[in-house]
Amino acid sequence: MINLHTMMHVQASPSFRPLYEQIKILLTQSLIAGEWRPGESIPSEIELAGRFRVSQGTVRKAVDELAAEHILVRRQGKGTFVATHAEPQVRHRFLRVIADSGEREPVESRLVDCKRGKAPAVAGKALGLKTGAAIFTIKRLLVFSGQPMIFDEITLPEAMFKGLSQERLTSYKNSYYSLYESQYGVRMIRAEERLKAVVADPKAAQLLEIDLGAPLLCVDRIAYTYGDRPVEWRRGYCNTDTHCYVNELT
Repeated sequence: MINLHTMMHVQASPSFRPLYEQIKILLTQSLIAGEWRPGESIPSEIELAGRFRVSQGTVRKAVDELAAEHILVRRQGKGTFVATHAEPQVRHRFLRVIADSGEREPVESRLVDCKRGKAPAVAGKALGLKTGAAIFTIKRLLVFSGQPMIFDEITLPEAMFKGLSQERLTSYKNSYYSLYESQYGVRMIRAEERLKAVVADPKAAQLLEIDLGAPLLCVDRIAYTYGDRPVEWRRGYCNTDTHCYVNELT
């Protein structure tokens, strides 16, 4: 078992870390190691305080931060659980495109293609892979209320998603992030996005049923799992004629 003394040597740093941050690191290491799986409960604050030989308040602050980051979730009267993308309230946490009216619509995923290939330099840079490393490239449509609104091009490292196939993606009825989590043990916990205005190329125009050269919003996303490891690079081309990208700033 990793203890606080070991962690303080392994994580040696010239800067001071508050004790609750050190406990947060230890909890994250346990998640990386698979000690607690998505959807499972973690030990109580009292048990964790005894394990790490710190106060219950220190553990509570570490857990509070992980809950604020959607890594853990508290359930009144039941305890604290590892968050999972299978939960309805977080299923579309990373989906920021909504109707101009603000209404949430039913969203359908339609697979266009899934191929194995070699990483070009830009994909390698995004995912920390060597150029030419084995990857999967997925192309799919997100359909809002029957209308195709987003064309996604998704790149994944093959080493982490062995056996991924068009059949597996088509047969799975939940979100891709839920599939990554449940079938490959890879949980997305945060993402970085860059937005840019572009025009529709022939492929995007055909799939989104819009004119060639029509304006689109390109959302370039790198998604990370535990340990801040990049595992998915995604470019989404969004038709914003009747929809917009919404973000909350706090």
